Amino acid sequence: MRNLFRFILHNHVFFLFLLLEILSFIFIFNFNHYQKVRFLNTSSEITGKVYDSFSKMYDFFRLPAINRELSAENARLRSILGVSGTPGEIADSLVSHYPSADYQFNFIPARIINNTVNRQQNFLTLDKGSLDGIKPEMGIITANGVVGIVTHVSPSYASGISLLNTRWNVSAKLSRNGYFGSLVWDGKDYRKALLNDIPFHVDISAGDTVVTSGYSVFFPEGILLGTVESFEKGGGDNFYTIRVILSVDFKAISYVEVIENIRKSEIENITRRNGTDEITD
Repeated sequence: MRNLFRFILHNHVFFLFLLLEILSFIFIFNFNHYQKVRFLNTSSEITGKVYDSFSKMYDFFRLPAINRELSAENARLRSILGVSGTPGEIADSLVSHYPSADYQFNFIPARIINNTVNRQQNFLTLDKGSLDGIKPEMGIITANGVVGIVTHVSPSYASGISLLNTRWNVSAKLSRNGYFGSLVWDGKDYRKALLNDIPFHVDISAGDTVVTSGYSVFFPEGILLGTVESFEKGGGDNFYTIRVILSVDFKAISYVEVIENIRKSEIENITRRNGTDEITD
């Protein structure tokens, strides 16, 4: 210990210089937006490559499970479209089911290369970035439902927060009757979340389906979130506390789709005007 103190004392000028350098970088990134964005993008790119390498090794040992997941997704899409046959026939059916004039959402396939579930604010990393058309504030889903939202992008990678984040909520509704509220994770069980703001007079049953309301610009209406497990009257208010079993198993997701809302800017602009315009007789 004495030798350590001697070493630090002998090289105190160097350590002081190092400390000042670190502080200067902290001030630069915290108070200069451009440098902060560049730093976040660069760090996302570096960590993305590291996660990508580990993810590929992990996926090698999970190939059977991944194949089953992809087969289930193909079966789901065929069921939705009501088609079978060759890829060409399916592609033609896609065009007929989704004419370009009606497009509001684009879907970009991606693979999760890092994912956490044991924190209060969990995040994930994708193997696609800005070069693939991904931008911040795009929704992330799987065949089973909502996963999260993109927060940062680099050219080749993107990171985002998952539904397992106590600081984020999703506009949700009961599919059976259309009553909407907010779905939020309470930080306890990665398999469950809470649906709030549903009034007492609403008819609720265990097993009711919970889906996205369509009231946000991140997700289309009707994307699965989960099913009602139980509900009770909250103390001191007029709303239920509803516990929902999430449809996505966050410990077993690999492939996702990132959602681009083509009309996002238009919707946000017209919504923003509602808060600034005055209505007069």
